[in-house]
Amino acid sequence: MMHTTISEASRHIGQEVTIGAWMANKRSSGKIQFLELRDGTGFIQGVVLKNEVSEKDWAAAKALTQESSLYVTGAVREDKRSPYGFELTVTSIEPIQITHDYPIAPKKHGVEFLMDHRHLWLRSERQHAILRIRNEIIKATYDFFYEHGFIKIDPPILTGSSAEGSTDLFHTKYFERDAYLSQSGQLYMEAAAMAFGKVFSFGPTFRAEKSKTRRHLTEFWMIEPEMAFCDHEGNLKVQEQYVAYLVRKVLQNCGNELKVLERDTSKLEKIDAPFPRLSYDKAIDLLHEHGFRDIEWGDDFGSPHETAIAEHFDVPVFVTKYPAEVKAFYMKPVPGREEVVLCDDLLAPEGYGEVIGGSQRIDDFDLLKKRYEAHHLTDPSYKWYLELREYGSVPHAGFGLGLERVVAWICGLEHVREAIPFPRLLNRLYP
Repeated sequence: MMHTTISEASRHIGQEVTIGAWMANKRSSGKIQFLELRDGTGFIQGVVLKNEVSEKDWAAAKALTQESSLYVTGAVREDKRSPYGFELTVTSIEPIQITHDYPIAPKKHGVEFLMDHRHLWLRSERQHAILRIRNEIIKATYDFFYEHGFIKIDPPILTGSSAEGSTDLFHTKYFERDAYLSQSGQLYMEAAAMAFGKVFSFGPTFRAEKSKTRRHLTEFWMIEPEMAFCDHEGNLKVQEQYVAYLVRKVLQNCGNELKVLERDTSKLEKIDAPFPRLSYDKAIDLLHEHGFRDIEWGDDFGSPHETAIAEHFDVPVFVTKYPAEVKAFYMKPVPGREEVVLCDDLLAPEGYGEVIGGSQRIDDFDLLKKRYEAHHLTDPSYKWYLELREYGSVPHAGFGLGLERVVAWICGLEHVREAIPFPRLLNRLYP
C-alpha cells in the first residue's frame, strides 16, 4: 500500500493510499461517518460508508475520539465541495491510540485556558494556519536575502552588555561574571558586515519590559540585516523590497491558510514597494491636526500615535529622522541637523504598529566615542564595537524586523501571542 501525506494526496487522485493521521473532529449521518483528519501537512475529510467497509472498520471508525491517532487507508477522490478540493473514501482503519477526555473540545474556550494548553492548541486548524504562514515568512526571508547576496551570520545570545544601553535585560550569571540575554544581535552584525559586506541574522531576542500590550512578547524572533557601504536611503529601499516580498510570497503560497483565518486579502494585495515616507517633523504635525495635542516635538511615539499615523495609509509607512534623544546612541546624525538622526520606523497598516526599526550607523570614530561618553558607556565590553570605527570604517546601515509582529499583521491577529508557537509573556512561562 502506498503511504503518503495529506499535502501530497492530491497527486494520487483515484489511487488507494495510507495516511498516518489524527482525528480532529467527527460527525455521522446514519450509515455514513465523516472524519476530519490532519497529519501536520494539512487536513482532509475521510468518508466512511457502512456498506463499503467491514464491520471491524466501521466499529473502529465509531470508536475514534477527538485527537485519536490512526492509520487510514482509502481512495483519494476529487471533490469540489470539499474545502480541501479532495477527500478520502475510507476502506480500512487501524487505530494507534484512542484518546479520552481531550481538553480542548470543539467549543469556545477562554484565552487563558487555551494558553495553558498551548501544546495542544497548536493542533487546531486556525493555529496550524498561522504557524504555516509564519513558516512561509521564514522561508521567504532566507530566499530574499540569499537572492540579494547576503550571508547569514549568527550573533551570540549571551552577551556582556546591552546593544542599546537599555536596562530592560534578562540578567544571568556567566560563571563568575554577569551576562545578559541578547536584546539584539545588531552590534555583532555590524562587525560581520565589516567582514562580509552584506549579512543578516535570524534568531531569538529577549526584552525584560513589563509590558502587557498586544504587540509585546518577552522572547521574540528578529531578522537583522546589516550592509556595508550603504546609506539611509539604500537601507529604506531594502526594507520596503523585503516586506513587499514577504507579503507577496504569503499571498502566492498560503491561500488556504489565509482563507481559514478569514483574512481580507484585498488589503494585502495593495502592499508593494515603494512605501510612503513621512519625516518625524511631519508626523508630529499630522498628530496635532488629528487631536493629539499632548505630544510635543522630542517625544517618542506610543501605540496610539503609531496607529493614528498608519490610518492615513493603505500600505506600510516609513517615519524617518527622529530626534537623537529618543533613539539609540549609534545612529548617525542628519548632516547639518545634529539633533536628528538618519533612522526609520516602518509602521504596518491596520493598527499593527512598528514592524521594523532601522538606521544608518555612526561610522566616525570620534563621534561614536563622544556618544559613548554622553551615554556613560564606559563598560570595557563595548571596546570592540568602537574598534570597528578604528580599523577600516565605512558607511553602513541596517535594520531589525520583528517576526511575530509581521506574522500578526499578515494573518490579521489581535495579539502576537498566537504568532509564535510557545509565547513568553510577562505572566507566562508555561508550557
